[in-house]
Order: sequence, then C-alpha cells, then structure tokens
Amino acid sequence: MKTELKIILLLFGMLFISQSNTAQVDFNKRPMDDLGDVEDKFQEYFFEALKQKGIENYQKSADALQKCIIIDDSDPVLYYELGKNFKALKNFGAAEDALKKAVSKSPENEWFLDELYDVYIQQNEMDKALKTVKQLVKFHPDYKQDLASLYIELKKYKDALKLLDEMDEQLGYSEDRDFLRNQVYDITGNDEDRIENLEQRVKENPNDESAYLRLIYRYSETGKTQEAFDAAKSVLEHHPESQLVHLALYKFYLDENNTENAVKSMKIVLMSPEIKPEAKTKVLNDFVKFVGEHPEHEADLVEITTLVSEDKSVKTLLELGAYYLQNNDKEKALSYYEEALQQEPNNFKIIRDVLLLQVDLNKNDLAAKNSADALELFPAQPILYLINGVAHNNLTESAKAIESLEMGLDYVIENPKMEADFYIQLSEAYKQLDNISQSETFAKKAAALLKDQ
Repeated sequence: MKTELKIILLLFGMLFISQSNTAQVDFNKRPMDDLGDVEDKFQEYFFEALKQKGIENYQKSADALQKCIIIDDSDPVLYYELGKNFKALKNFGAAEDALKKAVSKSPENEWFLDELYDVYIQQNEMDKALKTVKQLVKFHPDYKQDLASLYIELKKYKDALKLLDEMDEQLGYSEDRDFLRNQVYDITGNDEDRIENLEQRVKENPNDESAYLRLIYRYSETGKTQEAFDAAKSVLEHHPESQLVHLALYKFYLDENNTENAVKSMKIVLMSPEIKPEAKTKVLNDFVKFVGEHPEHEADLVEITTLVSEDKSVKTLLELGAYYLQNNDKEKALSYYEEALQQEPNNFKIIRDVLLLQVDLNKNDLAAKNSADALELFPAQPILYLINGVAHNNLTESAKAIESLEMGLDYVIENPKMEADFYIQLSEAYKQLDNISQSETFAKKAAALLKDQ
C-alpha cells in the first residue's frame, strides 16, 4: 500500500466546492427559508461526523455521514469518508460498497481507489485488488511494485517478471524488486532464468561487484563450479581490491589444490572488516580442517588465529581445540577449550572436556575447584564426581576423594565402565589411607565389572 500517496483531505473544503450547482452550499449566507434549514442540518451532521471521527467514534461518525447523504449525496467525499469509517470498524463489506460508490462518482480520484485497494488487501480479495491497482498504476508508477506483488500472489509469474523487467529497464535495479524477482525464481525453481538475468546484468555493467557476487553464488548453488570460478576471477580483474570475492575463491583454490592462493584468500577473508563474523567463522573452521590435512601450514593458522581472536566463535574455538588435541598439544587444546567455556560457561560438554584436560595435564587444583563449581550446576552428573575424586586423589586428599566418589556412585546407572572407574579411584583413596582391606575390596569390584566388558 502506498501510504505515502495518501493525503489528508480537507473535507469541508472539498465538500463545499462541489461541481454541482444544486449541491453548492454557502455557510456564510444567513438561512432565509426552508432550504436554509436543510443546509444547517447538513452542516450540523457533517461537522458532527468530523468530530466523532476525531475521537475515534467511527460508528457515530458513519451515522452522521449517512444523514448527510440522505440530504445530499452528490459529493463523493461523503462516501469516501463513510468507507474509511466502516474500514476502521472492520465492516469491510460496507466499506467496499461506500468506496465503490465514491469511485463511481469520481473514477479518476486516486485517493478513493487507494482506499478501496486497501480494503481488498485487508480482505485478501486479491483479484479485486489486482483490478484496482491496475487503475492506480495510471496515477503513480510506484504502484507497479504492488502490482508485481499481486501477480506473484495470484501465481501470475510471467506477468510479474515481465513487469519487473520493465521497471528495471526504466528505473534501474533495486533490492526490493530483486527480492520479488527471487521470490518468483524460488517458487518456480527456474534457476536458468535467474542466472540469465544475472549474466545480463554483469554484461551490462561489468563494474557491478554485487551482481558478480550473486552470480557466483547462483553458479555454485546449481553446481556450475567452473563458471563460478571464472566469474570470481573476473571480479578480481575488475575489482582487484575486492575482499568479498575471496569468500568464494578460497574454496575454489582448495578444490584445485592451489594451497598457496587458498591460504592467501582465507587470510584476506579473516582480516576483512567488510565480512561478517558468521562468514569468518565458517572460513576459520575450514582453515582448521585444511591445516589438519596440511600441517605444513600450521604457522599460518597460528598467525591468523592470533590476529582474529575477537572473531572466534565457540564452534571455531572447539575446532581449534580438537585440532591441537589430535596433534597431542594438550596445553594448546586446553587454552581453546577454556576460551570457549568463557563464552558458554554453562555448556556441560565444554565443562567436561576442560576438566578432563586439566586432570590429564596434572592441573589438579584447578580440576578439583572447577569440578566442585560444576556440580552446583549439574549435581546429577556422575562424571563430575569422578573427576573431582580423581583430582583429590592426585592431590592426596583421600577423604575428599572418597566423599565425592561415594556420592557420585549413586548417579551411575547402567554404565559398568564408569562404575569400575569409581571403584578404581575408591581403591586408590583407601590405599592412600592405608586401609588395604577396603582398597582391595573396591579393586575386586572394579576387576569384576571390567571382566564382563
């Protein structure tokens, strides 16, 4: 709806300057006979309608306007205002009747047609809306976009595309029209036409970087990898300073094993202020996987992760942690897991992995404290009791280890391997206390469980 085209009508001005001689009223003239009484009544009802509409009492306003119409129905503005009142009351049938009457009296009035169009839209009567907006297009070309939208709504896709083509030719390209155009392509699945349209744009304006980038995306989406790669290289020819194009280029370089250029493109993406963090995250994840297969580029990974520390997502940090863990660099892995935990402090999986690494690296003070804190968040997780017990055992704090392990055993359900781990740690704790009998008892329980595995 083109609300910007709506103009507040000075009703009394329009009403009183009627083209019909029989309808002309001079409110400055003193009433001299019965006609004067009629004119006074008309004026009284009319201003009552304005007053009631001003306080949003639309039914009383409509009643007053209908009294005006009984006296003199020659001015279409009466029906226009009556229709607006009925629309405000959600009485769309009556609103349509009143506005159609206004239009019949003044077929070329844009405001009447626009109000009628809005009534049809609110009632979802798209065929009637289409007929009305076609009339409105004569008054203002902006209505053509409404018309294109209605064509799409009514599944008249060829008409929609034809109209959008005409508008693009007359007015140039716009994001709003591109959105409508892509709606049609998405609905019809006509990727060939979509690509053809983008190819034409690139041909007409080879300096339009955004058209190239959309074309690259569509080529890639439809499996035209070589065409996409060629288009990306064309962007660099016309825009050597482009950073966005490297979002596509690094993938192509990786596919053809051009590792040197792939690394260069990934670095450009990760250092670019133009590229959104979400896109950088994906590239950084790909970089981590790439270095996993090409460890000779680890120095590049270290360099880039240092430079883009503020853009690393939890997913990226976990990928980096897993990479260094796979390469047996547990200290480095732990640093990334701990950084991820800072972003998601209540993520149980990250908490568990951090604690296991802390124990593995003999950071037992940290593991004991952090596992105790974690148990406040997750009091029914047996692994946390086990880690806490292990850490206290490693610190030769046997009593604390036993307390934690015995509590945790209550939460172990149908997990013989974990239950055996608890018994092994209890055996160790009692051994530290020189309670050999209890130590051997738990050692035997663990052995019995492990024997059945």
